[in-house]
Amino acid sequence: MLTIQRKLADVRLSYPLEKEVPLDKTLVMDIETTGFSAKNSIVYLIGCAFCADGCWNMTQWFAPAYEDEADIIQAFFQFARQGGYTHLIHFNGNNFDLPFLRQRCAQHILPFDFSTFTGIDLYRRAFPFRDFLHLPDCRQKTLERFLGLKREDPYDGGQLIEIYHELVKKPDDFSRQIILDHNCADLKGIFHILPILSYGDIFSGKLKVKKVQANRFYDSQHNINQELYMRLRFPTSLPKEVSSSKNGCYFTGDGDYGALRVPLYEEEFKYFYSNYMNYYYLPIEDMAVHKSIASFVDRENRVQAKASNCYTRKQGLYLQQWDVLFEPCFKRDYEDPDLFFEVTPALKQDRNAFQIYALHILKMLADIE
Repeated sequence: MLTIQRKLADVRLSYPLEKEVPLDKTLVMDIETTGFSAKNSIVYLIGCAFCADGCWNMTQWFAPAYEDEADIIQAFFQFARQGGYTHLIHFNGNNFDLPFLRQRCAQHILPFDFSTFTGIDLYRRAFPFRDFLHLPDCRQKTLERFLGLKREDPYDGGQLIEIYHELVKKPDDFSRQIILDHNCADLKGIFHILPILSYGDIFSGKLKVKKVQANRFYDSQHNINQELYMRLRFPTSLPKEVSSSKNGCYFTGDGDYGALRVPLYEEEFKYFYSNYMNYYYLPIEDMAVHKSIASFVDRENRVQAKASNCYTRKQGLYLQQWDVLFEPCFKRDYEDPDLFFEVTPALKQDRNAFQIYALHILKMLADIE
């Protein structure tokens, strides 16, 4: 077994990681294996970065021979235990690295697992926002390119497998350095893509609406339309501009601030009563009334209400919602799936309501729950 240590002098945190984890108790880790299946493959390199004396450092445990696998696994877990580390940061580790190591521990009858660690899987955290960020996929190198990193390492983990097998047969410093450098680049890449967490922070509930106003504008057919404009302040600065649009809503964000533009509808909507059996429908007035007051209406001017006509109509100013966020909830017609709520004078003064609504719109744009 070989143990390689070095300082990562060029690593700088570009995301406030300390708000998520205790830096002095956190390991950033990545492994290299001879295949995807832990049943017939081994882990031959474990690399981890850690913060000490105000600087990020790296330790790598490398297996020059296949039979050294158990030694590097033991060395990693002993290092983590002796250092009192409680948190792990990795990329797709929940799906690959951690299960792989658990199975290899079982294979070697080693008493190690990850039950004492709290983890941040950057892949899992970024995956829900891949469409929101217009990403073709969620691979680490894709995220690195999105955030502006131009990696010089020409290899991927699959290409290194053959290099490692040849290295076991015929050791040479150059091939070993290729493997070590690739693992180091992966670890540095994890640091570089940490700011991807900023986009998830938008949906954390800490978003602030700094300004709300109604605007009028002319559309392409020269019709006057209305919109709600909200200026947003993000809990964490975004590293790269992002924009999204859907259902007539538009979002742009860059740095600390963003903007939402949402259609305002000034028209008549219908509120449908749920317990229609207790109502009569009045065809002349085109509305429903409760049976408790229907005695004031002639029998020939009323009929038993149905779900589709058990409503009252109201002219007002409305915003659309994609779930029942605010009540009462209005619709244009019974079969219409679109839902709306009225912008009342009280709502206009409720800044917290607009923060809830802004988050609702953003989740709709990102297609997340």
